[in-house]
Amino acid sequence: MFIDKAQIKVISGSGGNGAVAWRREKYVDKGGPAGGDGGRGGDVYLVASESLSTLLDFKYKSKFAAQNGENGQKKNCHGKCGKDLFIHVPLGTVVRDMKTGKVIGDIKHHDEKLLLAKGGRGGRGNARFATSTRRTPQFCEPGESGIERDIELELKLIAEVGLLGMPNAGKSTFISSISAAKPKIADYPFTTLVPNLGVVQKPDGDSFVVADIPGLIEGASDGVGLGYAFLRHVERTKFLMHIVDMTTENPVRNFDVINAELAKYNDRLAHTYQLVVLNKSDAVDEERIQELKKEFEKKASDVFVISAVTHKGVDELMNFVFRKVEEIPAPEIEVEVEEDDAAYNNDDSEFHIYKGKDSYYVTGGKVERIASVTDITNIEQLHRFYNILKAMGIIDALVEKGIKDEDIIQIGKVEFVYYSDDV
Repeated sequence: MFIDKAQIKVISGSGGNGAVAWRREKYVDKGGPAGGDGGRGGDVYLVASESLSTLLDFKYKSKFAAQNGENGQKKNCHGKCGKDLFIHVPLGTVVRDMKTGKVIGDIKHHDEKLLLAKGGRGGRGNARFATSTRRTPQFCEPGESGIERDIELELKLIAEVGLLGMPNAGKSTFISSISAAKPKIADYPFTTLVPNLGVVQKPDGDSFVVADIPGLIEGASDGVGLGYAFLRHVERTKFLMHIVDMTTENPVRNFDVINAELAKYNDRLAHTYQLVVLNKSDAVDEERIQELKKEFEKKASDVFVISAVTHKGVDELMNFVFRKVEEIPAPEIEVEVEEDDAAYNNDDSEFHIYKGKDSYYVTGGKVERIASVTDITNIEQLHRFYNILKAMGIIDALVEKGIKDEDIIQIGKVEFVYYSDDV
């Protein structure tokens, strides 16, 4: 199965929390703070792999999460960093942020990496907060949250040669005769429902890729038939081989229809070099062959006559193709990639307040993470937590909501009583 579009969710690892701990060695006088830092969360990357040719894997798995960092430990031991996650995709994958619609990457080279989500930083342990005036800090920092993103992947095949032709023109037979590819072949229109890739060996030992693009029909550039979904796969080819079925009633018109669709879809494609291959010479007489050859020589500089079934004329054609692959440079097609700040944006300071009967519930990533490392039985930690709430604007927002003395504030698992004269 060939899949050329996929949507995935990626989540980078959250940083581990810092620790509150103290030195307890028997012979250490006045042991100070010894809480270690939390580990960094794992990043999420896309990696281009030349061994892949489809996005099929994402049909069965669409959610990817990197490892979280470990929490800090006592004795100044830092938490272990989370492992980075590498998601492999085919060469020619265009990457979009589904929230903004921005193109954030165009991966074209083997092992090329694209950062999708940076892991959260680990929180600092209480040893980090010790100063000359604050000898025994009773608090630590929570780790930063990971980044969650919805990403769209779109594959644009990277092949040196693109095969064009009406349905049933013989492209599948041709590609099977010049490569090890074994596409399904049958004598009815629209046999090819997906692009077939064939790796062709050159005499010097090198190889190149030929992409058999599904048949285009009139209206393909407007979404008719199969063509619209696959036109993008010919954009990056060095040149096009147009396979023409000589047994049809009007081969010239069929040729013109496909070229008109190319021009409507992309002006550059309309001016890409085309090699015309008149196929099925075994099924028409010589007079008809010469008549069609003259007609097509008016439209193209290079015209070959072959029979993909009997292999007649194929060797001569391929010798010419080998030279063209060497002569024609790959097109410089640059997808406009926009700056991707979202890969680094760990800011989750947004919060929401919900009023209960005598309680106010505050939710939000950052404030709940801070609450998770706050011990409200420790007065120093509670004062620091309250000052953070003030700095984030949460206390002012609660006052606007009508909070009164002795009302309960609940944030995550932390619950405490509000007093307007609180520090």
